[in-house]
Amino acid sequence: MNPYQQKRRWKYFLLAFAVVIASGSLFYTSYLVRKISVSERTRAQVWALSMKQLVNTYDNDFLSYVIAVRDSLVVPAIITNSKGEIVNWRGLDATKTNNNLDKAELKQRKLQYDPGYFNDELAYMKKQHAPIKFIMLNEPQFVYYKDSALLTQLKMFPYIQLSVIAIFLMVAYTAFSSSRKSEQNQVWVGLAKETAHQLGTPISSLMAWIELIKDKFNAEDDPLMAEMENDVKRLEIVADRFSKIGSKPKLEEHMVYEVVKEFVDYFKVRVSNKITFEMTGNRRLTAGLNIPLFDWVLENLLKNAVNAIDETGVIKVQIHGSKQKKQIFIDITDTGKGIPRSKFDTVFQPGYTTRQRGWGLGLSLTKRMVENYHNGQIFVKDSEIGKGTTFRIVLKTIRYDKQAKV
Repeated sequence: MNPYQQKRRWKYFLLAFAVVIASGSLFYTSYLVRKISVSERTRAQVWALSMKQLVNTYDNDFLSYVIAVRDSLVVPAIITNSKGEIVNWRGLDATKTNNNLDKAELKQRKLQYDPGYFNDELAYMKKQHAPIKFIMLNEPQFVYYKDSALLTQLKMFPYIQLSVIAIFLMVAYTAFSSSRKSEQNQVWVGLAKETAHQLGTPISSLMAWIELIKDKFNAEDDPLMAEMENDVKRLEIVADRFSKIGSKPKLEEHMVYEVVKEFVDYFKVRVSNKITFEMTGNRRLTAGLNIPLFDWVLENLLKNAVNAIDETGVIKVQIHGSKQKKQIFIDITDTGKGIPRSKFDTVFQPGYTTRQRGWGLGLSLTKRMVENYHNGQIFVKDSEIGKGTTFRIVLKTIRYDKQAKV
């Protein structure tokens, strides 16, 4: 199992664990809400019975008990008659009900109350719970009530709790990822620069040995020596690439077609002659490029294309642009195995590879060099299993010229 797959499994495991915790919290809170809700309805029923007893009670001691029971209700409630008129209430906003006086007392004292507030509260109570019906003085009465402040807060608690946990996890994950990424970058930069330093000595020696062979064996015009020189120059370019990691590379204006063609010409003679290379496009599009790093991008993409082709196939490179968007498009298409659509983004993740001996770093580095160093974009434009894949590089053009199309 490669590191990317392990990382993905850990993510799924943590996500599943978070879902279990969240589900458990919601289930337990829902259980408590149901228990308290039943308790509050029982209290509302007791209050309704106490109101009925107030009318028929003549014993002062029992009357005091009934009043104590009535006044112990903490659930906001309203009593209406059969006509839907409000006849009493309990636990509402005292600032809008004149210290909780009932309607009859308000009339006696010639006080005003806000009917809109009562109507809104009654409508809300009707939505929350079914009314409790009782008979008083041979007339049906209805008690409507709503959840207490405690029950309302308890209902909201799990969502607030989960939101706080989610925010904390997001902040922690972002901080951890940033710290880990910074650490990885430092290791990568140090390794790259040390590699460039270590390559310097053997490259210099190889250059000296080539010159010595030329002089000793009079091989100045030997084509094999020319290819050896090309390979040593390529090693110099590779060392130069590694030395530039971690620093902002200098971009210079170049004809994109010429840069790509030069590398394709170098690359195609070093792979199987059963693979055909085709190159078309606008020769006069220019962009800011760092040649050593951009050659690295092309090398990774062309190597992937070659590896995707079993034996014989075609690799097409097309360069065109958009005058309106001021962009250059470099499409590299192979006739290889193809990539599943679900993996279009995954292929750029560090560690992802379909090869047994691969490290899964090529496309990850390619994406970094295109986006971070050349201010461009790279993505899988299209792919079909068994037919091939097209990678697209998008660069900002310096000048757009439609002439000299090939």
